[in-house]
Formats: sequence, structure tokens, C-alpha cells
Amino acid sequence: MKLGWLLCALVTFTALQTASQTQPKPEALAQQSADSWLALVDSGKYAESWQVAAQLFKAHVNKGQWETAARATRSPLGPVQSRQLKSATFKTSLPGVPDGQYVVLQYETSFEHKRSAIETVTPMLDKDGAWRVSGYYIR
Repeated sequence: MKLGWLLCALVTFTALQTASQTQPKPEALAQQSADSWLALVDSGKYAESWQVAAQLFKAHVNKGQWETAARATRSPLGPVQSRQLKSATFKTSLPGVPDGQYVVLQYETSFEHKRSAIETVTPMLDKDGAWRVSGYYIR
């Protein structure tokens, strides 16, 4: 009988470990979302990027404000020449926003007219369970 319980516990532990290893980590899911969102921004599709952004993003900036700000910020930089993920940090608390699940992604990016920039993209786990961009900064 003890052997049966031990075998059952071992099978359960192995199954749980395998499941946790096969599920993508929040950082990977957030990066996929950010990369798709950045592709829209890179191609000047600012209205579309606002449409697929997190509810928190939309609550802080309306579509027209975002289009104006994004165009004013990105157009002078020119096209992206390269973009490399520098870091991905999972957070449950960030300044100025409600607690939740966030991943702060930093990319080393080179634009045609700005060779060295750091883009910070912050996807969050939205209410519907999808990762969406809630913040974007370039320095």
C-alpha cells in the first residue's frame, strides 16, 4: 500500500514538474505581445497599436493623443535598424499603476537617426488574461 502511495506521489510530482516546464513563462508571453505591438508602432500603425494596448494604457491616453505623441516621438528617429532584448523583469508592483502582473522589457534599439536608444516596453496581464502593452518609453 505504501508503495502505491509513493508511486502515485512520484507520478503526480513528475506531471506537475513537466507541466510547469512546458508552460511559457510570463516574460516570454509578455515579450511576444510586446514584439507584435512594436511591429505595429514600427510600421506607423499607431491607431492599431492603441487598439491592442492594455486597458490601463487606453485609460491614460486616448487614441488621438497616442497617435500624435507616437508620431512626434518615433518619426524623427527613422526606421528601426536593430532591436535586441536587454532584460525582462517580472513585477507585481510598479510606481503609479495598480498592482498586477507586469513585465518590464528593455531593448537596445538602433534607429536610422538615433544609433543608440533604450526602449522600455511594459506589457501587463490584462483582465481578460492576455498580455498587452501598458507602457512605452524611449531614452
